[in-house]
Amino acid sequence: MTPARRKLLIVVIVAGFVGLLLYNTLSAQKVSCEVCVTFNGKRNCATASHATESEAAQSAQTTACGILASGMNESIACGRVQPEVRSCHPD
Repeated sequence: MTPARRKLLIVVIVAGFVGLLLYNTLSAQKVSCEVCVTFNGKRNCATASHATESEAAQSAQTTACGILASGMNESIACGRVQPEVRSCHPD
């Protein structure tokens, strides 16, 4: 096998592997949610995708609270706040 063919084969194998990883990662995410939370007088919104609606909404709220909360206690408290906006849709 020539060096050029060997390089081409390696590139094709690596591209196939990357494509498979990307497909597996993205195909598992079936629902996207946008959540807006107000905590300590500040408001933030975030979007997340996950396999289920409840997981996507929780992940979006956790992300939104990351900006608003300082420390573990506030993060937990913010995670328990009722979101002002919760909009979910299938991907």
